[in-house]
Amino acid sequence: MGKTFIKIAVVYFAIGVLLGMTMGMIHDFRFTSLHAHVNLLGWVSTAVFGLIYSVYPYAAETKLAKSHFWLHNIGLPVMMIGLLCESLGISAGLPVMIVGSLAVVVGTLIFMVNVLKNLNTSTVQRANQDFKA
Repeated sequence: MGKTFIKIAVVYFAIGVLLGMTMGMIHDFRFTSLHAHVNLLGWVSTAVFGLIYSVYPYAAETKLAKSHFWLHNIGLPVMMIGLLCESLGISAGLPVMIVGSLAVVVGTLIFMVNVLKNLNTSTVQRANQDFKA
């Protein structure tokens, strides 16, 4: 799960960098909010999720992690499409953005529960594996 989150994060990173470069080249900054969300929720947050799941593999193997993964990785693109529509003045983008945002928020709350619930278990399990080696 950790590696998958990290791979997706670098795709968002590339999208964010290309979007930022394009906005700068054409001097059109209507997509600044989209650029910020792609970088923060797509690149940074997704990479942090991946790193945490890599360090704590027990947490990455739970149903909570799988739910988090799908909610974040379906909700975020939906949210970005809605935000893009809003940036272009298409009013139908708001409901799309809200649905995507709710999925991301629920996924993030599931991540929080997963970490709080399984962090100690992962540490104990890892210590036991190191002791057996």
